[in-house]
Amino acid sequence: MVRTGAGPVNAARTVARLGRTAADALAVAGVAGGLVGSMAPGTVVVADRVLAEDGRLVATPASASVLAGELRRLGLPVTVGAVVSVPKVVHGRERRGDLARLGAVAVDTETAYALTGGWDVPTAVIRVVVDTPERELRSPGTVSRGVVALRHLRAAAPALAAWAAALNERTVLLAGPRSFCAGVERAITTVERALERYGDPVYVRRQIVHNRHVVDSLQSRGAIFVEELSEVPDGATVILSAHGVSQVVRAEAAGRDLNVIDATCPLVSKVHHEVRRFNQKGYQIVMIGHAGHDETEGTLGEAEGIALVTDRDDVAHLEVADPEKIAYITQTTLSPDDVAGIVAELSARYPAIVGPHAADICYATQNRQDALAAMAAECDLVLVVGSANSSNAARLVEVAQRCGAAAVLIEDESELALDLIGPARVVGITAAASTPPDLVERLVGTIAALGGATVEERRTSTENVNFPLPVEVR
Repeated sequence: MVRTGAGPVNAARTVARLGRTAADALAVAGVAGGLVGSMAPGTVVVADRVLAEDGRLVATPASASVLAGELRRLGLPVTVGAVVSVPKVVHGRERRGDLARLGAVAVDTETAYALTGGWDVPTAVIRVVVDTPERELRSPGTVSRGVVALRHLRAAAPALAAWAAALNERTVLLAGPRSFCAGVERAITTVERALERYGDPVYVRRQIVHNRHVVDSLQSRGAIFVEELSEVPDGATVILSAHGVSQVVRAEAAGRDLNVIDATCPLVSKVHHEVRRFNQKGYQIVMIGHAGHDETEGTLGEAEGIALVTDRDDVAHLEVADPEKIAYITQTTLSPDDVAGIVAELSARYPAIVGPHAADICYATQNRQDALAAMAAECDLVLVVGSANSSNAARLVEVAQRCGAAAVLIEDESELALDLIGPARVVGITAAASTPPDLVERLVGTIAALGGATVEERRTSTENVNFPLPVEVR
């Protein structure tokens, strides 16, 4: 650790003395002035860009998100954004106007000068806010705010240590296929086309797909997500999510003055058709699925008296009126191995049981699990990118663990724990069918920033499935 002292001259002089071949990594840390009014003193700014005073880009620390996540786990208030460096302390209009217009969230007098000329090593930058546009250095309370900033700077040290310890070259194995499937692409495109055709707002019942990033993106464009149709005003456009809805919800929509667009995945619609077919033939229906999942709720609502089983133990508690007249259907996003075990238990207890003409597990779920299973045993760590409420994401974690690999589910690169990635030399990555591909790209970039990465794709199949859009948005 080297103390540069304040200002550009000291920063540049220190770097010149060190030379750029003396380190395997470089972290620049210190205090700064905030440029955003809502930012409180003590906020830890993790730089994803470092700017010169004229707006020129000096550096792009690529591991900003993962370092920010580590700091948040330490309980610190964190903001990720650009840091701009200027020759002297600035006040008033210059801070509120000129520098803020560069897109920076904090200003200091050292970072850009220390990094100018380039360091060919992993780099991290954290600056803790002392003062803000509303409470500048000259205002009362500067000392107490400075104490808070320095306390948080000290508290950030373990995160920088964890970042340094995690810097190693790695091999990244990408499972293929991964990320979006045809049903998810159809659902997202349906919302986008509806916004273009009918204007905003467009209402969506429940999450269109189970991914926070997708929902946030559509929300920013004018989509309003609601839990129930009662929240949708008369005359509005409403989209039913990819997971499907019950007949009760369909009847409610039909009885309202609503422009209804059904974005149910065709593979889920197939399961609903099977329910109606079995029901018309007088079968007692058993559904294999997870309680509370949107798809399960929609399917259970297709007919009266459907029994839900979640594991083999549930089979023993079924109450069956006629063992000769029983049928099963399946949630589309389950693990085929789990389903096979439950079906075997059902068949042993009820030999006359019948199932769907074709397996209910969707092609995308099957393909992603097969691709991961083919490479998981080679991995020290498997990262599954997806949201916590995604059923097929959770199943991917289980697949990896069954293959003997350590596996975790993360929403995006900011949830990557440095102590977890640190010892791993071969990292496998896959993504749920509802996960945008760019989240995988960002994660790979973050891992590469932690010392370098050789990336290999392990593809077991190629998907060429396309589903037509609902007629309302074609």
